[in-house]
Amino acid sequence: MSSYDPTADEALLNRAYVYAMRMHGSQKRASGDPYFAHPIEVAGILTDYRLDTASIVTALLHDVVEDTSATPADIAGLFGEEVAELVEGVTKLSKLELTAEHARQAENLRKFILAISKDVRVLMVKLADRLHNMRTLHFIKSPAKRERIARETLEIYAPLARSIGCHRICAELEDLAFSHLNPVAKAALERRLDKLRNEQGGAVSLVSQEISARLETAGIPARVFGREKHPYSIWRKLQRKSIGFSQLSDIYAFRVIVDSDEDCYRALGVIHRAWPSVPERFKDFISTPKRNNYRSLHTTVVGPRGMRIEMQIRTEAMDLIAEEGVAAHWRYKGQSYGFDSDAAEAAGGRDPLANLRQLVQVLEHGGEAEDLVEHAKMEMYLDQVFVFTPKGQLISLPRGALPLDFAYAVHTNIGDTAIGAKINGELRPLRTELNNGDVVDVVRGPRPAVPPDWRSLAVTGKAKAAIRRHIRQTEKEEFIRLGTATFDQMFERAGKHRRDVSLRPALDRAGVASEPELFEAMGRGRISPADVLDAIFPGLKVETRAAATAERRIEDGKAARLFVRGSGMTAATKLHFAPCCTPVPGDRIVGIQQDDGASLTVHTIDCPTLAQYEDREELWRDLQWTSEAGRDTISRARLTATIRDAPGVLGQACTIIGEAGGNIVNLRMHHRQQDFFDVDFDLDVKDARHLTLIAAALRACPPVEHVDRLKG
Repeated sequence: MSSYDPTADEALLNRAYVYAMRMHGSQKRASGDPYFAHPIEVAGILTDYRLDTASIVTALLHDVVEDTSATPADIAGLFGEEVAELVEGVTKLSKLELTAEHARQAENLRKFILAISKDVRVLMVKLADRLHNMRTLHFIKSPAKRERIARETLEIYAPLARSIGCHRICAELEDLAFSHLNPVAKAALERRLDKLRNEQGGAVSLVSQEISARLETAGIPARVFGREKHPYSIWRKLQRKSIGFSQLSDIYAFRVIVDSDEDCYRALGVIHRAWPSVPERFKDFISTPKRNNYRSLHTTVVGPRGMRIEMQIRTEAMDLIAEEGVAAHWRYKGQSYGFDSDAAEAAGGRDPLANLRQLVQVLEHGGEAEDLVEHAKMEMYLDQVFVFTPKGQLISLPRGALPLDFAYAVHTNIGDTAIGAKINGELRPLRTELNNGDVVDVVRGPRPAVPPDWRSLAVTGKAKAAIRRHIRQTEKEEFIRLGTATFDQMFERAGKHRRDVSLRPALDRAGVASEPELFEAMGRGRISPADVLDAIFPGLKVETRAAATAERRIEDGKAARLFVRGSGMTAATKLHFAPCCTPVPGDRIVGIQQDDGASLTVHTIDCPTLAQYEDREELWRDLQWTSEAGRDTISRARLTATIRDAPGVLGQACTIIGEAGGNIVNLRMHHRQQDFFDVDFDLDVKDARHLTLIAAALRACPPVEHVDRLKG
């Protein structure tokens, strides 16, 4: 540390070193080495990145709270509050086990990102910890455990290293994980690379010399060298593009290091004048840096001897940031050593942790655990596009982003009130993918209105989380209305009125604090009307109570939106369940838009009636049942049966339906002959599975020859 930080606290470092050795005592690692060798190695990795004293002390102590009797209070008393907070941040980062259930994985990820949003040093210590663990992973005897740790490294830690620009750590983590997850593929790639080095090693040296000579002639001092792609980077590209090794043109790339930003563009001009450039292979990451502050010029030319050459042109400072990312900004400044935020801003023009803070915004909006994990991974992996507001503000979004992603990136209120978008001055659909350089103007309505199908019109976690939040609020209001109506209907049947009684017993039984919460719970089916009635009127006769407890019926109209969601639906959409196929929860369903444009007819996916719409794709809408559709609801469905004619057989069939929990609301006999007759049953059932069970029970009855669900 003294080689880069003259203010390093040697006494504090010595104290941490001795304390870690004493606390870990005789603990051993899988390799058989003393455990305290691990924190010392982690600290050594961080000194390579020139981190400050607090970071190095944290590295030495990062496992003592988790693995020994030391407490956070002990650390604070001996080493100060700053070190204690950093150690606690690292300690809280539970292992992100990809084999764990989604909820646990999401909770771990939540702690992880919230911790690093407070202090990036926590992440640096954790990455160094993981790097040393990966370097010694081969000592772990269990193949399953090695695979889990390697996959966890590849899917969580390497992308996090990339997201803050630490390319060296990212590349080593990826290659180490690759060695354990697919050793055969890695060995094959290394053999091909060895062969390529023997064949083209001399050519790479000659090309480097020729590029240097051209730049020297133009008066541009430069350092030029070839670099080889890492095996995992090659493997990922082979997988992504479905091509063979021989088709890769960028296994070797040439890095041109110059003195200034101006020299980068001058060198680019020299190279493009000397050799023809490959169309659409030029990228300027200097004027528009990547989200992790990566800055460089990329170009591909057909160079000397007809070789296709990929080049990266950058300054020494850009190269340092490209390799070390946020770690490149720790330096001695103003009589102290630490993170130089001014230099970081000057180097990249943006907050180096901006993309991690986007993940924190996702966390703030909550959401389902599965969504959190997927959105977090997606935010870390995807590349970006740059689009502009009408006033010229530059907005960075993941590649594949849509206008709603742009609207929510500008401001949540703009996204909530968006009704359309102009892209480069033209009105375009909200499903239009944004491209670099697009100017996007959001068309807004007077009040927030977020249709459920907008979930398929957003890519970023921030937009999806905001849409989910708004939809949840709208659904909550719908369920409160539904629960209130059920409650009032129940009281009316019982001959009571809400104003005459206290609802406190019902609130206590439901475990809620207010009447709206009670009505919402009733609307969602979390508490039954029978329980509410029993809590308020314990002495009410059973038959009266039973009459007041009707299940929610899935019927036509706006309220059906509580049970069906999908594309083409807005707050005003009315749903009509087709009588030809009588869809029930559990069926695969599709919607056909009606001529009025404000209503959809819901059919089962195999309804014969849909054949007449085969040539009118614009009317089709993808629909799904919501989770509420399967909770305490009833729907109308129809069975047709062929029954052997004999006295009492129809009554027998009706009894079977009743015993199976079905309610017959109508029946029609037809095609009556001497031996057989057909009968159609209209039934109230819970879902498609319930209907199938009723049909199976009927088929088991000897007089019943044939049972089918009636469609079309």
